[in-house]
Amino acid sequence: MSLIPVVEFLGRRLFHSGIPGASDYLRHLTLWLGFLGASLAARDERNLKIASLTNWFPGPLQSVARMYAGVASVWVCGVLFWASLQLVIAEAPAAPEWVRNAMSEGMAAFFEARLLFEDGGLVKVGGLVPVWIAESIMPLGFVMMGFRFLWRTPPGWIGRLVAAGALPAAIAVAAGLGDSASALVIPGILLLLAAALFGAPIFVLLGGAAALLFWGDMTPVAAIPAETYRIVTSDVFPIIPIFTWVGYILSEGNASRRLERVFTSWFGWIPGGIAVAATLLCAFFTTFTGASGVTILALGALMLPVLKANRYPESFSIGLLTSTGSLGLLLPPSLVIILYGVIAHVPIVDMFLAGILPGILMILPICLLCIWVGRRTSADRRKFHLREALHSLAGAVWEMLLPVLILGLILTGLCTPVEAAAIGAVYALVVELGIYRDIKPRRLFRILVDCSTMVGGILLVLGVAMGLTSYLVDAEVPIHAAHWVEEHIHSPWVFLLALNLGLLLVGCFMDIFSALIVVVPLLLPMAQVFGIHPAHLGIIFLANLQLGYMTPPIGMNLFLASFRFNRPLMRVAADALPFVVVTAVVVLLITYVPWLTTAFLSVE
Repeated sequence: MSLIPVVEFLGRRLFHSGIPGASDYLRHLTLWLGFLGASLAARDERNLKIASLTNWFPGPLQSVARMYAGVASVWVCGVLFWASLQLVIAEAPAAPEWVRNAMSEGMAAFFEARLLFEDGGLVKVGGLVPVWIAESIMPLGFVMMGFRFLWRTPPGWIGRLVAAGALPAAIAVAAGLGDSASALVIPGILLLLAAALFGAPIFVLLGGAAALLFWGDMTPVAAIPAETYRIVTSDVFPIIPIFTWVGYILSEGNASRRLERVFTSWFGWIPGGIAVAATLLCAFFTTFTGASGVTILALGALMLPVLKANRYPESFSIGLLTSTGSLGLLLPPSLVIILYGVIAHVPIVDMFLAGILPGILMILPICLLCIWVGRRTSADRRKFHLREALHSLAGAVWEMLLPVLILGLILTGLCTPVEAAAIGAVYALVVELGIYRDIKPRRLFRILVDCSTMVGGILLVLGVAMGLTSYLVDAEVPIHAAHWVEEHIHSPWVFLLALNLGLLLVGCFMDIFSALIVVVPLLLPMAQVFGIHPAHLGIIFLANLQLGYMTPPIGMNLFLASFRFNRPLMRVAADALPFVVVTAVVVLLITYVPWLTTAFLSVE
C-alpha cells in the first residue's frame, strides 16, 4: 500500500505515466486490510471498546455480563454478515436464482437502484477484478469476527450455545413483527448500550444501532455495508493505515530514545526541562499515530523511569504522561485532522493551517506547568552543552526531517496527501531498517500484524459508524437539529458553550474516529446557523475530544494509563486533574477566539 502511491508519484513526475488503476487498487487494499485487521483485533480482543463496567461486579455477575456482551456481539456480526452478503450477491453477475428469490422486494429494489454498471459491463477494480469479489471480504470478515466472539463467550459451552441461538431467535422475532418493528428500536438500542458498557466492542453498538434503525424504518439493512464500502474505499482513507504504519515503525525502532535525547539536551537546562522534553516527545508521536493510546502505551514505559530518575514526583509524572498522549492531535499531519477534512469537505491543507496555533497553544501551558513544577521541586536540571545538543540532533536528524518532508510535499502541492503519507512511510522504513538498523527484517511481519490489528479496529468502527450516519442524514436529523438550535438558542456564545459540554461527554464515551463519523455531520448544519467556520468547528471538536480523553472518571486515556502504569484508575484520574484544568482553559480560549484557527486561512 505504501509502494503503490510512491511508484505512481515517481512515474508521474519522471515519465508522465503512472500505474493504471493505482487508486482503485489502493482503495480496495484498504478495505481488505481493514476487515482482515478487524478479524485479528477480534482474535486478540483488541477491538475499540468503552471501558467495561464488569470489573466492578462480583464474580458471578461478571460472567453473566460478559456472556450478555458476547451474545450481543455475535448477533450484530451475524446481522452485518447477512447484510454484506446481500451486497455482494446483488453486484455479482450470476448470483444463484434461489438466493435472488430469497431477497425481499424492498431489498431487490434497493440493490437494483445501486448496481454498478459502466458501458454495459460490471465495474471492475483497476479494470481487472470485479467489484463484488473485492466486496466479499466484508461478509467473510464479519463471519470470522462472529465466530471469534462466539468461541470466547463465557462460561464455556453454555455461553457459546446461548450466543449461537441468539441470532436465529432474533431474526425469527424480527420476521414476525412486520410493521410494528419500530416499537422495539429504542429498547434494542438501550440493550446494545448495556452490552457496550459490559465490554462489547464499539462497532457492535454503532452497527447494531444502525441495523435497528434501518430495520425499524423498513429499509434494507444492507445499506450499512454499502456505506461502509463507500467510506473505506474513498480516495483519502488509505492515509489512515499508511500513517499508522509510520507511527508503528517509529515506535518499534529506537526513535523514541533518540528523540528523547534531542529534547532533553535542548530543553533539559531550563527548570522542568526533562518534563518539557517528555511533553514534546509525546506530542511528536501522537501527531503521527493519531491515537493517544499508542503514545501512552509506547512511551509510558520509557518516560516514567526517566522522569522519576530526575526526581519528578510520581503523581506529576503519571499525570503528565496521561495528558500528553493527546497533545499532538491538532498538529499536522495528524490523522484526525485529515479525517475531519474528508468528512466536513474542508481542504486538508486548510485544516493543517488551522491546527497550527491551537496545537501550539495546547502544548505551551503544559510546558509552563512543567517549568513551574521544576522550580518548586528538586527535579534535576542539566547544563546546556552545545556540542551534546548538536550531536543529539545529528543522531536523530533523519527522524526530525520526517514531518518536514511530509508537510513540504503536501503544502507545496507536489503530491497528494496519500502519496505524501506513502513517501513518509517508505522513508521511515528505510531510516529505521537501513540507516539506523533498529528493526530487523524478521520483525517486520510482527509489526505489520500489530499495525493491521489496530488499523482494522479503527476502520471497522468508521465503516459501521458511517452506516449509522447515513440513516441520520436520510432521516434529516441534522437539519431538524439545526432548526431546533436556530429557534431555541439565539447567542453564538451559548451555542459554543453547549457545544463544549456536549463534545466533552462525547470524548468521554466515544473514540475519536467514530465520533468524527457520527457527530460531525450533525454539528455542521448547526454551526452554519451561527456562521462558525467549518475549520474552526473542526479544531473545537478535536480539542474538546482531546480534553474528554483525560476527563475523570471515564476518559479513555485514564484507563490506558492505569493499565500501562499499573496504578488504580482513580489515582491516575487525580494525578491528571491539574492537566485537565489547564487544558480546559485552553479549549475555552480556542473556542471563543476563532482568530487562533483562521489566522492563516483566507476567510471571506
